[in-house]
Amino acid sequence: MENQQKGQEEILHKLNIQALNPMQEEALTSIDSNANTILLSATGTGKTLAFALPLLNTLTTDCKEIQALILVPSRELAIQIEQVIRSMGSGYKVNAVYGGRSMSKDKIELKHLPAILIGTPGRIADHFSNNRFSKDSIKTLILDEFDKSLEVGFEYDMRGIISQLSGLNKRILTSATQGVKVPDFVGLTNPIKINYLGTYVSKLTIKTVISPSRNKLNTLLHLLNYIGQKQGIVFCNLKDSIQGVSSFLESKNIKHGCFNGGMEQKERERSLIKFRNGTNQLLIATDLAARGIDVPEMKFIIHYELPMFKEEFIHRNGRTARVASKGTSYVIKWKDEALPAFINNATVQDISKQAIRKPIFWKTVFVSGGRKDKISKGDIAGLFLKQGGLTKDQLGVIELKQDCAFVAVPVTVAEYLVSKLNNSRLKKKKVRIYEI
Repeated sequence: MENQQKGQEEILHKLNIQALNPMQEEALTSIDSNANTILLSATGTGKTLAFALPLLNTLTTDCKEIQALILVPSRELAIQIEQVIRSMGSGYKVNAVYGGRSMSKDKIELKHLPAILIGTPGRIADHFSNNRFSKDSIKTLILDEFDKSLEVGFEYDMRGIISQLSGLNKRILTSATQGVKVPDFVGLTNPIKINYLGTYVSKLTIKTVISPSRNKLNTLLHLLNYIGQKQGIVFCNLKDSIQGVSSFLESKNIKHGCFNGGMEQKERERSLIKFRNGTNQLLIATDLAARGIDVPEMKFIIHYELPMFKEEFIHRNGRTARVASKGTSYVIKWKDEALPAFINNATVQDISKQAIRKPIFWKTVFVSGGRKDKISKGDIAGLFLKQGGLTKDQLGVIELKQDCAFVAVPVTVAEYLVSKLNNSRLKKKKVRIYEI
């Protein structure tokens, strides 16, 4: 127990977290001592860490097979959880697999099996049906965002996966919404429920913005100019709507990225990278972005199109005002449009005062080397600082992937850096460097 406590303190130190919040403390204690747990807590309150810490306590270094399976409804959530657990530096291997990327990448990573496997139902079902690894040592099952992963569309795969996990002794389900019935095939017997949905004091402010026209594009433009240079998401219901909003903003020279299920996985990932590192401060997205992406400094979200259901409204709003931060949710409403019953107590925002929009400072460059080449963030920083001549203030966010990296650099020197550093050597690899 003393070693567990010491290990936990080291992990929190690595994550730069002073202490666990009450929800995380209770989750840690409950999950450690109970076979079945349902954890309900608002988006942004730290549920990943709440289940990841006790999960590590269930693992053993003696076992060389997969010991824990985490099922999630979206690729982005799989990637996010993988990053969080990896950053904990536990020493246990963790991998995420999901549809939209080549199966060959999965096979390479699974040659050396992880202790923790994260995945979307379809991709995990594929691996299971082809018997690519043993399932005998999987003792812990986690369903993150279970309200979404247990929906009808996923049921066939979920039922098939869980039926093959004969050695389970611990099940953990998490969600930011309640009222979802857990199907019998999950095998959740007498679960302990940890419910913090009513206790979380959100610092979210909801404002209504009135559009004089049914076409809300000009109102959106005025709202963005009112908000000024802050990071946020504009939510649409359909990918066709995203295309219309994107074309309009492009014509007004407002830099942004797009994010929807119709995009290739690589393009979705790059869109999020450029959003996180500040190359784009605006993301135009469907409800796919309402779950599983974490940009802590996001200041606002905009409901360009009204959500159909309360759950979508909750999850969209959960992208801002995360943990202890403040945030604003703007609902754009045509003057003759009725708001759904679940949107209430929203005051009307006057957006006549316009802020000054400054030019974007960052540009993203691609580096064709990553972790598999034994390249670290320090190696990349060294290349850009020493050979590229950047100061520390000029070096932005570095995101290191398995086979590549993305670096934010000032727009003013991006072209020069690419010409100077392209075909440089990092460790033993000659890397290509170009703007994206």
